Amino acid sequence: MRERGFTLLELILVLLIMALVAGLALPAVGRGVDAVQLRADVAAFSAFLRYARQQAITRREAQEVSVRPDAHLLTLKATGADSARLSRRLSPRVTLQAESSTGLTITFSSRGVSSGGSFRLVGADGRAYSVRVDPLTGRVTNARAG
Repeated sequence: MRERGFTLLELILVLLIMALVAGLALPAVGRGVDAVQLRADVAAFSAFLRYARQQAITRREAQEVSVRPDAHLLTLKATGADSARLSRRLSPRVTLQAESSTGLTITFSSRGVSSGGSFRLVGADGRAYSVRVDPLTGRVTNARAG
């Protein structure tokens, strides 16, 4: 009676096909991870600005957010204060650019209005998001840039 099973050639062929499929799929997974990291940084950046606005209203004193693209750092302090009260680092794989004339500092008043501003965050794969602060309402929005 002959036993059933796989030959060595069949096993090698299956392993070769699996390696080929994995080799094609891994770069796509890597791009997906970069996209998720960029979206997380955009969300963190927006949340930091919203928190600054909320703190200005709650504490009834103007708050200032400084953006340092070279250090991938955001800092929050009361306007006129010497030391930062809070800071947040972004991923070093994200490029941060100011798009508005207000530059790299946004001030939120105790009434919630702001100096306004617009920033562009670009990921390692070239995807870009725009984060805007409305000067009249202080509202922070973000959207994928084309």
